[in-house]
Amino acid sequence: MLPAITRDSCVLRNILDRWSEETPDRPCARFEDGQEYSYSQFTRIVRHTARALQDLGVSQGDHVFVWMPNGFDMMRLWFAINYIGAVYVPANVAYKGALLEHVLHNAGAKLAVVHSQLLERLASVQRAGLETVVVIGAAHHALDGVRVLPSAALVSDGDPLPLARPIEPWSTQSIIYTSGTTGPSKGVLSSYAHLYFMGLGVVSDRENQPFLNRDDRFLITSPLFHVGGTSCVYGTLIVGGAIIMLESFDTASFWKKVDETRATNVVLLGVMASFLVNQPPASTDRGHTLRNATIVPMSTEGVAFGPRFGVTTHTIFSMTEIAVPLVAPPDPTVAGSCGMVREGVEVRLVDANDQQVAVGAIGEFVMRPSLAWTTSHGYNGDSAATADAWRNGWFHSGDAFRMDESGCFFFVDRFKDSIRRRGENISSFEVELEITRYPGVTEVAAVAVPSEHTEDEILIAVAMAEGRALDCIALIEHLRPRMAHFMIPRYIRVLPELPKTPTRKVEKYRIRNEGITPDTWDREAAGIVVRRDRLS
Repeated sequence: MLPAITRDSCVLRNILDRWSEETPDRPCARFEDGQEYSYSQFTRIVRHTARALQDLGVSQGDHVFVWMPNGFDMMRLWFAINYIGAVYVPANVAYKGALLEHVLHNAGAKLAVVHSQLLERLASVQRAGLETVVVIGAAHHALDGVRVLPSAALVSDGDPLPLARPIEPWSTQSIIYTSGTTGPSKGVLSSYAHLYFMGLGVVSDRENQPFLNRDDRFLITSPLFHVGGTSCVYGTLIVGGAIIMLESFDTASFWKKVDETRATNVVLLGVMASFLVNQPPASTDRGHTLRNATIVPMSTEGVAFGPRFGVTTHTIFSMTEIAVPLVAPPDPTVAGSCGMVREGVEVRLVDANDQQVAVGAIGEFVMRPSLAWTTSHGYNGDSAATADAWRNGWFHSGDAFRMDESGCFFFVDRFKDSIRRRGENISSFEVELEITRYPGVTEVAAVAVPSEHTEDEILIAVAMAEGRALDCIALIEHLRPRMAHFMIPRYIRVLPELPKTPTRKVEKYRIRNEGITPDTWDREAAGIVVRRDRLS
C-alpha cells in the first residue's frame, strides 16, 4: 500500500502537534539522564526553542548548523529548527580540519549551535559565512568576527511567530553529509517526504504496514547527524511511540540500557550486532523487553541474534540519498541478504551502460521512487554530482548487487571508491588529501580491506620522496588533530611507487587485491589506540 504524502503525514511540525493534541500524556522522549517527557511537554519545549531561534534571526528556509552529540539539546534543536520551517544541518562531531572547513562552507549557515568542547576545533578553521555561534556548555574560546552567545540564547517562554507560508512535504528538511568518493563530502538535500518515507521504511514491512505502534519504545543508538539516527526517530514519531535517546552504542551497557528504558525496538548498524553476539552467554540474554531488532547489514552474527536473544530480527538496505528501497521478511536466515523491493520503489541492477543485467548477474543498484520527493532532491551546491548520480532518471548507488530467482537482493561490493568502517562512510579522497600534506609523502592511495569485525579497515599505500623514510607512528600522531578518528588508517604500506595504468592513474584495485602483505605496518599491533573524543 502506498502511503499518503501530505503535510499531516510528513511534516514534523504537523506530526508533533497532532500527537501533542491527541495523546498529550503519552511518552515522547527519554534521555540518558533518565528524564522523560510526554508529547505535550516536549512539544512545548520545542515551540519555545523555536521562538528563541526566531529571536536570533532564523527565518523559514534558513540553514542552521548543529554540531553536537545525541541528547536533549540535539533533539530539541532539530525539532525546533524544522518547527519554523528552517533547514537542519547537523555535522559529525568527529569532524576536524579541512573536512570541517568544507562542510561549514557548503552548509551556508549564518547561525551555528555548537557543543562547548568542539569550540576549539571551530576556532582553528575558516568559518565561511558564520555570524553567530550559540555554545551549549561553558564557552572557552572567542571566535574572530563571530558573535558567541551562551546557551541561554536558546531559552524563551514565547510561542513561535506565524510562518510566512505552510511547510510542505517537498520543503527541504535537512542537509546530511555523506562521504564523497572522488571529491569532498556531499551535503544530501532531504525533504520531509523523503525523511517520512525513510522513517516509515524502518518501522514497516515491504507493504508499508508498520510493525511498531504507539506502545513501542525505540532505542536510538545512532547519531542524529546520520540518517541511521534521524530515520529511527522519525519512524517512531510516525507511529506515536517513545524515542529513547542514547549518546552512542556501548556493548557493555546495552542490555542494562534496554532494561532501564523498557526499550522494545532497536536498529543495530555495522558491528553492533556482532559485538553483542560475541559476548559470553548471560542471564540478560532473555527476559528483557526488546521485541524487534533491525540489523544492517545482516551478518552471520546478525542471523544468530534473534534465536539467542529471543527477538524478531529484520534487515533493510538504504542510503542517505534514498529511502529504504529493500526490506526483508522477518527473521532472515541468509547472511548478506538485504531484502526485496519495497512497495513504492522501482529497482534495477544495471551494467556500465545502464542496461539491466540478468537474474543472478552482478550489476549496479539503481532505483527511482513511485512517489514524488521520497528520495533526496540533490546535493547541496553540487549540480554536477547531482546530475551524475541521478542520470537517466535513476539514482545510481555505486554499489554492486545481485538478485536471486526469488527477488531477494544481495550486496556484493562497492563500485565506488568509498570505505565503510564502524558505521561511517569514509571518502578515500579525503583520507588521501590529508595524508599528502605530510612532509615527504609524494603519493598515497587509501583502500578498504576486510575487518575482523565485519565492514572495512583502512589501508594506505604511500610513496615517499627520494631520501625520505616514513615514520608510521609520527604520521598517525600528525593525523590525530587533523582527521576524524574513524578516518585514521590502521594499515600502512610504503612502496617505491604506486602501481599505475599507462595513463598514470593509480591502480587502486591492485593495492586492494594485495591487501595486508607481510611488509604492512599495523597500528593496532603496534599498540596505538585511536578512539573518538568523548563529549561530556
